Amino acid sequence: MRYSPDAIRTIALVGHAGCGKTSLVEALLHQGGAIHAPGSVERGTTVCDFDPLERKYQHSLNSAVVHLDYRDTRVYLLDTPGYPDFCGLSISALPAVETAAVVVNAQTGIEMTTLRMMAWAQERKLCRMLIVNGIDGEKVDLPALLAQIQQTFGTGCLPINLPAQNGRQVVDCFFNPAGDADFLSVAAAHNALIDQVIEIDPALMELYLEQGEAISPEQLHEPFERALREGHLVPICFTSAANGAGVAELLDLFVRLLPNPLEGNPPLFYRDAGERRQVVRAEPVADKHVLAHAFKIVMDPYIGKMAVFRIHQGTVRRDSQLYIGDGRQPFKVAHLMLLQGKEHVEVTQAGPGDICATAKVDEIGFDAVLHDAPEDGDIHLTPLDFPTSIYGLAIEPARRGNEQRLWEVLQKLSAEDPCLRIEHPVGTNETVVRGLGELHLRLMLERLSDQYKLDVVTRPPKIAYRETIGGGAEGHHRHKKQTGGAGQFGEVMLRVEPLPRGAGFEFVDAVKGGAIPGQFMPAVEKGIQQVIESGPLAGFPMQDVRVTVFDGKSHSVDSKEVAFVAAGRKAFVDAVLKAQPILLEPIVGIEVTTPEAAMGDIIGDLSAKRGQVHGTRAAAGNAVVVSGQVPLSELNDYQSRLNAIAGGHGSYSIQFSHYDPVPPAQQERMASQHKKQGDGTAP
Repeated sequence: MRYSPDAIRTIALVGHAGCGKTSLVEALLHQGGAIHAPGSVERGTTVCDFDPLERKYQHSLNSAVVHLDYRDTRVYLLDTPGYPDFCGLSISALPAVETAAVVVNAQTGIEMTTLRMMAWAQERKLCRMLIVNGIDGEKVDLPALLAQIQQTFGTGCLPINLPAQNGRQVVDCFFNPAGDADFLSVAAAHNALIDQVIEIDPALMELYLEQGEAISPEQLHEPFERALREGHLVPICFTSAANGAGVAELLDLFVRLLPNPLEGNPPLFYRDAGERRQVVRAEPVADKHVLAHAFKIVMDPYIGKMAVFRIHQGTVRRDSQLYIGDGRQPFKVAHLMLLQGKEHVEVTQAGPGDICATAKVDEIGFDAVLHDAPEDGDIHLTPLDFPTSIYGLAIEPARRGNEQRLWEVLQKLSAEDPCLRIEHPVGTNETVVRGLGELHLRLMLERLSDQYKLDVVTRPPKIAYRETIGGGAEGHHRHKKQTGGAGQFGEVMLRVEPLPRGAGFEFVDAVKGGAIPGQFMPAVEKGIQQVIESGPLAGFPMQDVRVTVFDGKSHSVDSKEVAFVAAGRKAFVDAVLKAQPILLEPIVGIEVTTPEAAMGDIIGDLSAKRGQVHGTRAAAGNAVVVSGQVPLSELNDYQSRLNAIAGGHGSYSIQFSHYDPVPPAQQERMASQHKKQGDGTAP
């Protein structure tokens, strides 16, 4: 059955690991009649966690798409990983939905991924709701959790239902506010919701305040949707996936209150228009040109490369032709499928709001825009802001001769995960895999071994140091080479100055009067870029530098590109070495979860590793979370140190924060070592 856009809901369930997202999806699928009985994470029988590693670890490690039909409405649910190491797969699901449902564990409360997903969803202008799951658990303090939510995310977070009978059911606070709750007054919660919604509709507020007329839920629907779109309201629902409390009510809220594709904020499409971006508003209308976005890639062992995409405009039909981004060669949609976990259901067509998949199209990559009009090749979706992948392993096959196969498999794995990066750094002869943490790469290695039967050898890679400058300086070089016949000549004068941290590289052509002919300026920039890729201080990439080429000389016969490449490179090196070169190291934010008894030793260990502890907070089960910042270079084998300190009961997660200068003695040592290697005198 095909559904019109106003009868479609798309929801991503996001939140910290262990909050019960997968179990909640099972309960919703069962409530909606899509499955006969809810599966179990512990038994490995859920629809969403079908990967062998997910069953082994009893946690979601990939995003999964399911759907159900309820009250003449198609509801798409995206179950996402909760471990911080796999947040890239959660973030990538956000462009596919109108609503981000952030699930909170009733026992452990607000956790790191809770905070991040609320912020990421707000940044993408999604409607948001909070689901407090596990309300029947032991030692839950729901009034305190509600206060914590409102203190953290604002007073616009309001309960739309409340637990009753000690978490065995919930009572409605919006449509039919009657009954007694375990805490708070149902009538007071209802009034708070009404007040919050009508604040953004002056006419409705006047009707409510001056005339004293009761406002029906039907009158509130449009301002309710607007309040969701503007982030003025974040409804809170209470559920228990274990005993079913609140599940039927949650599904009812999905259908009656969450936005359809016509009501949600439009996707962030834009068209390249020179230096400006022209906003493109996708209209969820079936007879318009197709605009769709591939938000997930799956390398299926049976059907090959599969792209999962959300249709934002138009209708995709089986055997129709679509273009990929700015590609000029269309592909035929030979397979069009709806997904139900690992199951694929072939369909003949799909329209705005639908989430589908197509297979055996190798050219589709993550984040690709699919369309059916050649003139739409310059339309893009605003890129997602992923965390920086800084935790790395140098990797090589255990058996010589498997290098090419390893490289091909790594490319497949990185195609599926936007935060898994494969590098081959300039000046080194090693392949480096970078991810968001130790667990991220450990499971990648398990996949290499179990799924692809590849044995590999790993070692810590070189830390991703960077180079920059602390001041301004000028550089000059004249490249002159005469070997008989036509020679080589190019002269470059340039100026360097530091940019704010994180600004990158900026090249400015300020040459006047044709001192360097325009056709040679790309060669000058190419020479500078060679140094940017491998800096003169210690051989690491440079950043946060502005280079202004202001003068030079050329020769009518001897000037060539190669001469200006060399002159640009050596003039830049000359300037950098005069401009107080600085070696930068990556600093990461770290959160260590440890038994309370080991907290002092954890703090002492971080401090001894040049770390800064910013604070602690209580966690479930007599544990504490220590947060701070530490240089990445100090975290080699940190899990082993943590196990020794915390008796095997500690865990940690890291996220790139910024770059800071290394200590002077370390910079001097690394610069000296680089110089010896350049001279060929290093051991």
